[in-house]
Amino acid sequence: MDTQTSTEKALLPRLHLINEQKEFSPDLSKYVSEEWSLKDAGFNYNLAAVFGSQSTGKTRMQTTKGIWISKGKDMKVLIMDVEGTDGRERGEDQDFERKSALFSVATSEVLIVNMWEHQVGLYNGANMGLLKTVFEVNLQLFGGNRGKEKTLLLFVIRDHVGATPLANLSNTLRADLDRIWQGLSKPEGLEDCKISDYFDYMFTTLPHKLLQPEKFEIKVDQLRSRFNDPSDPNYVFQPQYSKRVPVDGLHVYAGGIWEKIMTNKDLDLPTQQELLAQFRCDEIANAAFAVFTEAIKVFRQPIEAGHLVDGLGPKMKEIRDTALKSFDKDASRYHPEVYKRKRSEVLSKANSMLNSYFVGQLKNLHKKAVSQFSTLLQEALKSDGAEFASASSTAKKEVTEFFLTEAKAIKLDETDWEYEEEFYQLENDLQEFAKAQREKELSKMLTTLEKYLKKELEEPIKLALDRPGPGMWGRVITVYQKTIEEGEALLRKKTKTFELEEQEQEELVTNLRRQGWVLATMKVQEESVDGLILYKLLNRFEERFQRDEDGLPRVWKPTDDIDTPFSKAREETIALIPLYAQIDNLDPATGTKFVLESSDDFDFDQSLRVLSETRQQELATQFKRKADASYVEAKRSVVATQAKIPPWVSVALIILGWNEFISILTNPLYLSMTVMVGVPILALWYLNLLGTVQTVGWKAYDQAMIIGKEKLRVIVQPPPQLVAFQNRTSYNDDDDSSLHRRSSARTSSQEGIELNAFEDKISL
Repeated sequence: MDTQTSTEKALLPRLHLINEQKEFSPDLSKYVSEEWSLKDAGFNYNLAAVFGSQSTGKTRMQTTKGIWISKGKDMKVLIMDVEGTDGRERGEDQDFERKSALFSVATSEVLIVNMWEHQVGLYNGANMGLLKTVFEVNLQLFGGNRGKEKTLLLFVIRDHVGATPLANLSNTLRADLDRIWQGLSKPEGLEDCKISDYFDYMFTTLPHKLLQPEKFEIKVDQLRSRFNDPSDPNYVFQPQYSKRVPVDGLHVYAGGIWEKIMTNKDLDLPTQQELLAQFRCDEIANAAFAVFTEAIKVFRQPIEAGHLVDGLGPKMKEIRDTALKSFDKDASRYHPEVYKRKRSEVLSKANSMLNSYFVGQLKNLHKKAVSQFSTLLQEALKSDGAEFASASSTAKKEVTEFFLTEAKAIKLDETDWEYEEEFYQLENDLQEFAKAQREKELSKMLTTLEKYLKKELEEPIKLALDRPGPGMWGRVITVYQKTIEEGEALLRKKTKTFELEEQEQEELVTNLRRQGWVLATMKVQEESVDGLILYKLLNRFEERFQRDEDGLPRVWKPTDDIDTPFSKAREETIALIPLYAQIDNLDPATGTKFVLESSDDFDFDQSLRVLSETRQQELATQFKRKADASYVEAKRSVVATQAKIPPWVSVALIILGWNEFISILTNPLYLSMTVMVGVPILALWYLNLLGTVQTVGWKAYDQAMIIGKEKLRVIVQPPPQLVAFQNRTSYNDDDDSSLHRRSSARTSSQEGIELNAFEDKISL
């Protein structure tokens, strides 16, 4: 079985796996993938080793040096041909035989032991010494796999002539193997183990090729069937014999075992399988992650820019599952425990890389939800009759449902990702935003209410202050109380839509009362500035001094007492200044003092003070000056109307004017003119209005004189600018003209002096 025809050699390349110098070939991976086309075979291949005494194949000289490996024709089977044992070429160096035997047991599923029929029963000839070494090492290697993993020993007895039945030969070999097993030094805990716990046997024979060629060919075909026909009852490659090493990792696995054998290290097959699995799984994982990393790059820019990636969850899952499938396809053929561990690492690493996108998407969802909440709330509050609490609740429900739906969609299975913390933060942010928005809406509502209070307070307070007297402040307090009651009713009605707590509502009511009082006192201060309050005092004085008890204007007569009404009116008016100076907070409705609680920025007692002592004195001084002017005016009107005509003048007028009187009565024109002028004068005298008409006339006369003097001054004495202009335009006139101008200027100046003297005389 260690020879091939030239045609077969051409069709089936072979590799010198371990040469005479005991060097492992690095070309195994190349031959597996290129020469034998097993790159994608995975676990779908098998490995058998052939060893035995020298020349048990065809010749009696050493033909195989080291270990050769090739692929079976039309089979996915790799066959290692091991250097024959007991060869004279090696002499006493039996080290390679043992190492190659160990290598064969560690890597092969089936160990084919070639022997001659006449060697059965012989210790050395039947390779029993070598098998003893194999069994001892097997216990060290596979002691923990008792009954779980076995190796098939296929004994092929060559040149069987049929004198001794196969059954007898197999029984002899079994007895020899059992005897060897019993004599082994077994590890602790495996003293009672049996050879059948680790090895299975098969026995077959091959007739003599030269003496029985036809039977030989038939037996060879039957033997081949055991290797390539799974339906054959004697099919050798059963699952329990598999080493679970994928073909693409065979070079790493086999090379590692040979290295340990050659360096006299304890050969631990499971460890070698794990190392192989780790090596290959890492390579497979890196390849899968290269594709995975490239695929998820598209998520980075939009998420970092604050945008939401549509369908992020399904997309991430698809990319992750693709990477896992790629890993599973190649890595699942290796050591199960390592594969599972590496798969878990791959999954964990993929989830870790995707977690940043999950967190980023959550942050963007958070921002989007807050923005959406703001938009929905603003739109809802624009409608008439909108209630803040209801609008806020509806918007919050819609936004939280949106967030939860999107957050669940991006949470992948087989992860420990959570969005509850982000959702909790979102609820807090929505609550804070709603609170801030509520404050804005409350501020708008309070501003509107403040305007209402101001409108309702200003006019009544102005009217109350325009009528000073003992009940003035009572009317102000009454107006304030009524307005505040209406404002409180409006406030309580509107704040119901904000779902305020009782304490918050009471604070708003208290602030409303304070604000209303501030508005009232501001109006009082506005009406109490010096000009307005002096105007109010003068009006009150005029009512008392210039009008009688019936409210009619007084026309002072020479016989009237001006001093007493003047003194009374002035004293009554001055007495009003202290009344204006301090707000009397007595509530006329309850008869108790109206009081508001002071705060850090509101002092109720201070708000009651309107005029300081200094301002009161200044107002009194200004008022007295104005009142004195009215007194002088009254006195002047009496002097102007007073007539001092002696009685004899009346008699003289009658005697001297009798003819004129008769002429008037007898002349219709004169009579008409006399009636037209005399009747109105008589009526005015009868109505006691002559003094008033006279006063008005004198006022008109004085105004006409003022206007006339101004006009005359402009004509007689031009403004300096006009004089300068005239001087410039006439600079080149002759001397006579200049002299004439100087004479005219002196004349004008003299006339101006005379005019001023005339005005002074008129004033006196």
